Amino acid sequence: MVAFHFGMSDLPGGFIGVDIFFVISGYLITRHLMQEIGRSGTVDLWRFYGRRARRLLPASLLVIAATLVAGYFILAPSEQQLYAKGALFASSYVINLWLLRWSFEYFAADTASNPFLHFWSLSVEEQFYLLWPAFLLLVVWLRPGARGIAFMLGVVAMVSFGASAWMTSVSQPWAFYFSPLRAWEFAVGGLVSLGVAERWASGFRLSPVMGWIGIASIATAYLTVSETDPFPGFIALLPVAGTAMLLLSGARQSPVGPAALLSLPPFQWTGKLSYSLYLWHWPVIVYATILWPDLALTGRLACLLATVALSYLSYRFVENPVRSNGWLSAGAVRSLGLAAVLTSVGVTLSYGVSLLAARSVDPNQKLIAESAARYSSARQIDTNCVASLEQTKPRSCRLGASQPQKTIVLFGDSHADHWSTPLAKIAETNNWRLVTYLKSSCSVAAVPTWNVRLMRAYSECDAWRQAAIKEIASLQPDAVIVSQFSYSYVENDVNGELEHLVSRDVWADGLRASLAALHKTGAEVVLLRDVPVHKSYLDRCVARSLWQGRSAAVCDTPRQEAIDERVSETEQAATSGLPGVRYVDLTELFCNETTCPAMIDGKLTFRDRHHIATPYAATLAGSMQRAIFGDQLAAHWQ
Repeated sequence: MVAFHFGMSDLPGGFIGVDIFFVISGYLITRHLMQEIGRSGTVDLWRFYGRRARRLLPASLLVIAATLVAGYFILAPSEQQLYAKGALFASSYVINLWLLRWSFEYFAADTASNPFLHFWSLSVEEQFYLLWPAFLLLVVWLRPGARGIAFMLGVVAMVSFGASAWMTSVSQPWAFYFSPLRAWEFAVGGLVSLGVAERWASGFRLSPVMGWIGIASIATAYLTVSETDPFPGFIALLPVAGTAMLLLSGARQSPVGPAALLSLPPFQWTGKLSYSLYLWHWPVIVYATILWPDLALTGRLACLLATVALSYLSYRFVENPVRSNGWLSAGAVRSLGLAAVLTSVGVTLSYGVSLLAARSVDPNQKLIAESAARYSSARQIDTNCVASLEQTKPRSCRLGASQPQKTIVLFGDSHADHWSTPLAKIAETNNWRLVTYLKSSCSVAAVPTWNVRLMRAYSECDAWRQAAIKEIASLQPDAVIVSQFSYSYVENDVNGELEHLVSRDVWADGLRASLAALHKTGAEVVLLRDVPVHKSYLDRCVARSLWQGRSAAVCDTPRQEAIDERVSETEQAATSGLPGVRYVDLTELFCNETTCPAMIDGKLTFRDRHHIATPYAATLAGSMQRAIFGDQLAAHWQ
């Protein structure tokens, strides 16, 4: 998983390491608790919580503090404020819930730049540790016998998995971040730790073979699962079952089993450092890629070595000494007191960093933040003017004159929405009415789309598009302006890391079908060329450069890297021959012959990588009116 995040591995499913970790964690904790119950008939909960605190919290706080300090020099003040919240939630073990809420916000900052993102799995683990001992005590109190205990753990696993699989198809972030929907992975680990399972595995002659099948299953998941798959869901069964088989195989001693391989010193040493490696690897790679966006393999290797060094030092001088400290181990109260102190320090430090960052926001930083945060004209009226992912019924929003001479329709996704600002000014100036039909991540072109947030085929888009075109026809508008984020739907070189993109031939056919349907309304149809896509989030990049005393020009993107001419050629070919349909290219408003600047005339051009910043969009009304409503339409409407 560490190598996956460092971009040094060709294993697309590297993120499944968390699922393996959950199974192993469930195995170890359940085994330990059941052994204690077997010896004493109960579990000393306070002592258990104290051990967990000594094991996890000191190294965790060290990484949180170091990440916050490093962030002061690397991140812009606005980012420091945002991610200090992440540190606060990480310190209080509920960052998974914060990320769950964040994942539903379409216009939220990119989570991949959050240096505390990886703490979500630790929060899930801590929540598991809080409840699992009490659950096992309840199960034992009911005295169901060994097989009965296994049955009850199996019920927990099946119920949690069923809910997780269903939720993955309905609302994937819940299945990913919400602890109860991850409980089945811990329960599977708990099941294979029980004596009844281990006795079976120890007597099973093919247990070593089962272990190798488990490793093969894990390897298959690493090789075939990708971030665009609906995960966890049914797909997670592969690494979870593989890990369970691997753990069970260890019950039968064999020189040819995987246990013999995993007992070798390099694996044992890595296992000792695994917790520290996990803590350090993510902030190291996040900050490194911020400082050096085009980090080469050698740079990533240096990051890996730095992570190993930091992990060894934190294990040697913090994690292991505190865990084995005799004074702390002597009483649960002492360990729990340490936990309270460390948690309070983490929360207080995070809050203090947030306050310090707020004081560091100078006028230039404030200008950038306000430019990125300001809503488009349509969303200023109502944020619901841009339909949500699940919405299928169109909702129009109206701007401009109440008794208009002409009616203009703006139709598309969020890339149409950002044009609502200059179009609203044009409508107001000319006594026109602007009517918007907008939906997040939904192409106007009638092509199959895959939504990366829903992790499934985007059927809601097809239903919404058809209904919206019918409503537009009923308006009998004078013109329909079409804009969409083409680079998120069709194969291209500037945003090509996405999967499920359609070919340019399919794109042309789908675009032609939708444009022809729009022209049947009797309106003139104008298709806008998609805007450039920058290599970095401009609001953050410019804010960082100003904070670090550098020029905003470091955030500029070469024109050839921001634009794929083949997509434009495909769209122009699709519109040619269609009566009443024009293709308008406004690229020169954002790029010169060689560069697409981050700032033009002192204004931020895009609030992220590809959505026009509203203050800059407001300056484009005149140029847009000349390009779209110039001689052709003006003469046609006389």
